[in-house]
Amino acid sequence: LAPLKAQYGEEIGVEWLGFVAEESRRIEILRSADVYILPSLVEGLSLSLLEAMSCGLACIATDAGADGEVLEKGAGVVMRTTRGLQPVDVIYRRIDDDFLDPKFFRPDSMLGVPGLMEAYRRGTVTLANAPATGIADDKAVYAYVPKIIKFYLGEDAILPNVPTYLCDDPKDQEYVLSHMHQLVVKPVNESGGYGILMGPQATDTQRAEYVDLIKANPRNYVAQPMLNLSTAPTLIDGRMEARHIDLRPFVLCSGDDVFVLPGGLTRVALRKGSMIVNSSQGGGSKDTWVLVGAGQRPDLVHRDQITSPLEKGAVTC
Repeated sequence: LAPLKAQYGEEIGVEWLGFVAEESRRIEILRSADVYILPSLVEGLSLSLLEAMSCGLACIATDAGADGEVLEKGAGVVMRTTRGLQPVDVIYRRIDDDFLDPKFFRPDSMLGVPGLMEAYRRGTVTLANAPATGIADDKAVYAYVPKIIKFYLGEDAILPNVPTYLCDDPKDQEYVLSHMHQLVVKPVNESGGYGILMGPQATDTQRAEYVDLIKANPRNYVAQPMLNLSTAPTLIDGRMEARHIDLRPFVLCSGDDVFVLPGGLTRVALRKGSMIVNSSQGGGSKDTWVLVGAGQRPDLVHRDQITSPLEKGAVTC
């Protein structure tokens, strides 16, 4: 490098840093740059190229080794693993849109991945859930699900929807306020089991507080009948006790096709008598097994194959 240093020096704006061993310093340098250029003629798969891509930089590299293949589709996302940096195809998003990418949304976000939205725009990574899908988290949407299915698909829902009462509808609100002892009241924009009133388990004082909250801001609340959740044996302090559980299936959409995965997430309310299974409220999880007949294996199930929840076998937790 000596000849190059002599020809291209600080007087023309070139700073030679040499090998930077500290990872945090390398990332700091890359994030302060606009473009990454790799002119190497001999490469396997450049780790520095993957680091630059993970920082959301525009990358230019010679078609050496696997670098050309990596750059063929544009910027992507990589993850540091025990086997080194590996490309990422799908990211399960659990943070709000505003914090997703500091280069695209809030610049002060410490949770997001710089350059993620550019990779998403180029189609090199899939986000589940995609940006702007948070509208489905508004629990008021529950009341419209059967109508949405009928309108867009021209068919009735296979599984019945839990009746949902909108507290900003005068008729629904009247019913909710007179049946608080039978209903579960939920704020529409909260998650993790926060702000929920379990009417049958609440005191008169607690129900009265929610009457006032609903009257003050009816759009912020929905109500549903309290369902009887199944129970499963659970090890509590060295003893087997019954605890309430629910099953969250995973459904994949690919174009017009919808597939149900063989299994799911079983959540358990670890507090005795509790019907709230969210981990943020002290809940846990259990293994979920799909039982099939001899010689069969639990394949993906296409939505057209579903006529009964137990058609392919039984689910046990």
